[in-house]
Amino acid sequence: MERMDIITSKTVVLPVENVDTDQIIPARFLKATSKVGLGSKLFADWRFDAEGKPKTDFILNRPEAAGASILVAGDNFGCGSSREHAPWALVDYGFRAVISTSIADIFRNNSLKNGFIPVMVDAASHAKLLAAPGATVTISVKDRTVTLPDGAKVTFPIDPFARYCLLQGVDELEFLLSQEKEIAAFEARLSQ
Repeated sequence: MERMDIITSKTVVLPVENVDTDQIIPARFLKATSKVGLGSKLFADWRFDAEGKPKTDFILNRPEAAGASILVAGDNFGCGSSREHAPWALVDYGFRAVISTSIADIFRNNSLKNGFIPVMVDAASHAKLLAAPGATVTISVKDRTVTLPDGAKVTFPIDPFARYCLLQGVDELEFLLSQEKEIAAFEARLSQ
């Protein structure tokens, strides 16, 4: 996993509430065991018509969304089933973070384990972001802050262990493997 500390990007605003994981990555694409290529299926039912052609009115199909790595979503983002493919698809598409007032617990945990930052902010800060699509925002994992387009900084909660892993660029398994000496010493003490 790559290290995650500072993310500065323009935003894409998707002001839809209760976006569930089946909308993020529809179930018919869950047969994949690789993260690669899932971004092309991100929001597939919203991005493409029945013939597979891009819907010009969907935000991710518009030129102003190109290159954005921060998604600003409506309340209760990532609800529904616990599919890990949802953060995989968001990351493969190019997003590194989502900002909302509430993010479903299982989605939030899956995101943190896969290098995707779920950021929850207060309603007033969220309203500013919803009203400013394409604005530049900075997220600091280290400081646990979001710098809004007007320069105001707001804090967001993040699990301390997940934050450590993101800052170090390691997943849980890589963290455990980095503790191999200490684990072996502990086991040796137990067997005496």
